[in-house]
Amino acid sequence: MSLFLATLGASGLLLLAACARSSRSGDPSQDSTRAAERLAMVAAQVESRGLRDPHVLAALRAVPRHEFVPEHLQGQAYDDGPLPIGAGQTISQPYIVALMTEAVGLQPGERVLDVGTGSGYQAAVLAHITPHVFSIEIVAELAQSARERLARLGCGVQVRTGDGWAGWPEHAPFDAIILAAAPERVPPALLQQLAPGGRLCLPIGGVNEAQELLVYTREPDGSFSERRLGAVRFVPMTGEAQRER
Repeated sequence: MSLFLATLGASGLLLLAACARSSRSGDPSQDSTRAAERLAMVAAQVESRGLRDPHVLAALRAVPRHEFVPEHLQGQAYDDGPLPIGAGQTISQPYIVALMTEAVGLQPGERVLDVGTGSGYQAAVLAHITPHVFSIEIVAELAQSARERLARLGCGVQVRTGDGWAGWPEHAPFDAIILAAAPERVPPALLQQLAPGGRLCLPIGGVNEAQELLVYTREPDGSFSERRLGAVRFVPMTGEAQRER
């Protein structure tokens, strides 16, 4: 697998509604252009690389990615790469979002924890599949802006400001957990907060060493199986993860 760049994040708290399928600029031609860009993005960057989950493809075609990047970068929102979102963080490239979402096999009605809210794009994609989305962001300013953005777009997500290393035990167990920053080892709390059959997708590795995208599944007997998806490059997980190095 090629080397792909991704995102960081983790924070906030607020209950919203269910994810809007599109945004409205007030300009029908612009809305039509953005919709066409989403379709092209999914075809060229996601389906062409072998991803096929219909829930994931539908979510990426529907969620207005340009709403989750700074205004001056909206023209690049559907490009094949990450973009800066402020506070030294990025929004992951579309393929990485699709890959991690497909890797956890999220189904409608399942509970999912998104560790690393960032601008809220991954959470919005998840909320297009299931109404039970919980998201943690460690950078307070990102958490607040993501809350406001997700609320404006009608996404049903609970956003909490805090350190994702400990997960969100009050809402566990989760059927799926996605971590959008790289710790050097798997946070034990995230494994323990998986329901039987639950899946955790995360990158593992240090800042100056090879990182790998892994999926852990909690088996019926409580043990964990591991699946390796290949090499990636994510920003490091901050907070408690830094003290664990």
